[in-house]
Amino acid sequence: MAYEFFYPGASYPLEPSYGELFTGYHVPFSEIGAPTSIQTANQIQEVTNLLSQGGKTIELQPIQPEVFDAIPKQHFKEINRLTKLTGTETTVHAPMIDPSGFTKEGWSEAERQEAERQLKSVVERSHELSPDGNIPITIHASAIPGTEYSKPTEKMKEDYKRQFKEYYGREAEEKEIKHLDESQIIAVNQETGQLVPIKREEKFYPDFPGGKIYTPEENLEIINRSEWHQKLSQLAFYKQRGDEILRDSLPLIAPKIEAIGAGKIKVDDLSPQEKAAYHQVRIANTFMSNVLMTLNSIYNEAYKFSDPEQKKKVLEDTEKFREALGKKGETNIIIVSKQSEAVSRFIEELGKIQPKLYKKVEDFAVDKSAQTLGNTAFEAYKNYGDKSPIISIENLYPGMAFSKSEELKKLVEGAREKFVEKAKKQGMSTSEAQDAAKKLIGVTWDVGHLNMLRKAGYNEEEIRKETEKIAKFVKHVHLTDNFGFTDSHLPPGMGNVPIKKILEELEKAGFKGKKIIEAGGFVQHFKVSPASYILEAMGSPLYSMMAQPYWNQITSTYGRYFALPSAYLPEQHFSIYGSSFSTLPVELGGQMAGKQSRMTGTPME
Repeated sequence: MAYEFFYPGASYPLEPSYGELFTGYHVPFSEIGAPTSIQTANQIQEVTNLLSQGGKTIELQPIQPEVFDAIPKQHFKEINRLTKLTGTETTVHAPMIDPSGFTKEGWSEAERQEAERQLKSVVERSHELSPDGNIPITIHASAIPGTEYSKPTEKMKEDYKRQFKEYYGREAEEKEIKHLDESQIIAVNQETGQLVPIKREEKFYPDFPGGKIYTPEENLEIINRSEWHQKLSQLAFYKQRGDEILRDSLPLIAPKIEAIGAGKIKVDDLSPQEKAAYHQVRIANTFMSNVLMTLNSIYNEAYKFSDPEQKKKVLEDTEKFREALGKKGETNIIIVSKQSEAVSRFIEELGKIQPKLYKKVEDFAVDKSAQTLGNTAFEAYKNYGDKSPIISIENLYPGMAFSKSEELKKLVEGAREKFVEKAKKQGMSTSEAQDAAKKLIGVTWDVGHLNMLRKAGYNEEEIRKETEKIAKFVKHVHLTDNFGFTDSHLPPGMGNVPIKKILEELEKAGFKGKKIIEAGGFVQHFKVSPASYILEAMGSPLYSMMAQPYWNQITSTYGRYFALPSAYLPEQHFSIYGSSFSTLPVELGGQMAGKQSRMTGTPME
């Protein structure tokens, strides 16, 4: 009996933790999935290719809306038949549609409604892939820019606390210090829907020449306050101009105004001085009319964008203002003085409140997106009941909205609340609706996106804590690797994503979902299948039970001509002992392509 042995070095491959690629966490092959290409609507061919490689879970990822819509509806049923024949499962990545309703032009309710209709259509078609089960459908939490992070140094924190106390006269609260982590936020003008970046910066003022660090949240507050006061100041200016005209001209014409209004005296019968005064009073009346129209716009802003307590005060002051103005449409010059006095008092009252015209985009979008996602989930539940697809909301990388766990948690909870509201209106009990919402709305946790917090200065432990905060909401996982700067989509074990710690946190929370390996960047650059690298990195057991040997162990064990060939066996192995395996892929021991070396005859790429 002949043997062929390749010395593996001084390492000990029988150790369960053996292997440079091994992440330290063993995942059975049945829990690992692979995505299809994002570039083609021919998803049947993509699924077939992955099935031929032995895939057990396949995620359809035609993430461009136009690509997804190019898939014939019959293809979803055909893929379902393929998976039934092969005993495999599918998941879906929905097209990149912003659930909140933002486009390049800004936000609108019409766009939000269109996004909801699109997502409902995606869910309806995706259900055909698995009509008898709860197929996870990953939906991006957003497609808009959001908060960027840059972890401050300890010195910056101490400087901020000292400056805060000197400037505001009180100690900074923990939530205020926490905002120092934000290097930039995106604010949305709630009236126009336009986005505005607001940065963390140090500012110097005459009354505080030493300078002060302002967080983006503080700068947002300054913008709201200054814009509101500027509007009130402009209103007060034009109102004051009208008052000055009245003060100078009204005494000259006041005795005859009532008679002119009744038609008893004609303007042409007035003296030149009286006639000029009369026209000046008319101009003052025009000023006041414009002031009242501007006041309506300002009042609308105060009503819509003030907090509940401030809104209550606005409503109380409004009744007094309405009575002081007189009857609706009563705008002749006789009551100009009365209107002026009422406007002055109302402007003074409006100056005591602070509407928030500009709002942090995550705070603005969370309600809009929650409505879209909650409605989408409930529509599916209404149609499919307990077999409804799972709406799984994916975190994006820092710099996009809802990238961190606390923001994403608010979105999921908001979507569940919208689901419960609609379900209760349909006659479901509160507890029944909450259970359904909890089952059908959750998170797709993308560990590669999460790891990009490293470029902002966050460490491995802080990344683990992000997972700990969201773990109980996670329904689905995207596993990929990178070095924390770009979403490079390497196979696990080739970057510095703390995959073991992340998966351990999910396991503690009871996570039982699928793990889709996104390694498209590796395939794009190196033109080889990542299959063997993935099996090694995830330490998958060679057999169905969770026990040794694992793939990370067997990759460096010695081989025999009658044993499973590995990727390390040269072409001569097959020519000497038989070539029955020579048509296998190279990573499983197949023949290497390319010419031979002039030196040794070893095949070359």
